[in-house]
Amino acid sequence: MPFISDITSYMHGPFSWALLFIAALFVGMSKTGIQGLTMIAIPFLAIEFGAKPSTGLMLPILCMADIIGVAYYRRQAEWKYIWQLLPMALFGFFIALIVDQLIPKDSFKHLMGFCLLLVLAVMIINQVRGKQKSSINSWWYGPLFGLLGGFCTMIGNAAGPILAIYLLSMKMPKLAFVGTNAWFFLCVNYLKLPLQIFVWHNINSTTLLIDICTIPTILLGGWIGIRLVKFLPERTFRIFTIIVTCISVLALLFS
Repeated sequence: MPFISDITSYMHGPFSWALLFIAALFVGMSKTGIQGLTMIAIPFLAIEFGAKPSTGLMLPILCMADIIGVAYYRRQAEWKYIWQLLPMALFGFFIALIVDQLIPKDSFKHLMGFCLLLVLAVMIINQVRGKQKSSINSWWYGPLFGLLGGFCTMIGNAAGPILAIYLLSMKMPKLAFVGTNAWFFLCVNYLKLPLQIFVWHNINSTTLLIDICTIPTILLGGWIGIRLVKFLPERTFRIFTIIVTCISVLALLFS
């Protein structure tokens, strides 16, 4: 049957399906609980499916998981932070579209790695300098993270660690952290959809059919994430998020 042959052109065997289901589970957990888990799976998806095709497979999964996160944490968001990030995130989209025309696709990973190292460096410098000399209240702080987040999410769905580091620096409670993350990515990911469909042509009926198969796994991941947030104390949640974020950055850099 034609649609089966179309699917097999993406999914090369049981390993491809297993990898996609694991990624969907991590996405569900990330959207409702521990940020950064998605990034652990993304490098392996890029290796299996290719850097650009993998973004088309992942984006609808992210969009479905965003709905779960917003539905559960809809009243927890700190919108002042979202408005600080969102305008420059949209600008980051268009920079990514321009860069796509200028450099080889294999260079995308290096660009994402540079962006992630940059925000890690900012976080470390702020910690070393202390609260009095921290740059988190500077006019450029939110726009910088928004720009890098928009760029990285467009080229590789890799803005999770960037937003996590930004929100961690704001020292908000865990529910506000997850709620703000959920709403920001709901806005960003749905705004990306037309660009991925009509400009990069990464999403089509075949990829959507494959993504639909992951819905039960996304729901399971969402449930696990909600339970984790309820179970973990504030300090433990923060430490766990930092550890997962650092692991996700390393997974991208050394994959």
